[in-house]
Amino acid sequence: MKYALVIFETDESRRRIQADRDAYRKAYEAWIGQVATAGKLAGGEALETERTTPVTVRTAADGSSAVTEGPAHGGEETLGGWFVVEVADREEAVELAKGLPTPETIEIRPVLESA
Repeated sequence: MKYALVIFETDESRRRIQADRDAYRKAYEAWIGQVATAGKLAGGEALETERTTPVTVRTAADGSSAVTEGPAHGGEETLGGWFVVEVADREEAVELAKGLPTPETIEIRPVLESA
């Protein structure tokens, strides 16, 4: 089964990462390497969250669209990126997420696979 490990950043997690970006990146890359070597990494992307404000497009029932500067959901957490892992079950996805060396929040969701 495929699961998305969705990463949410906070102001505090960004401060902790920025305090020692090289060590953070090294630990992150080691985790990615381990998951890839195990044949469980299906993909992933990091989002640029420090220099560019996101744009949100909302489409109403009548088909009209509203465009606003900023994230779709207010609050401190910002979508930072995701990994897609191929694992046996949800529990294995949770264990992989627990091993991710990050001060960020990880949300685990099954990937909807088309028939």
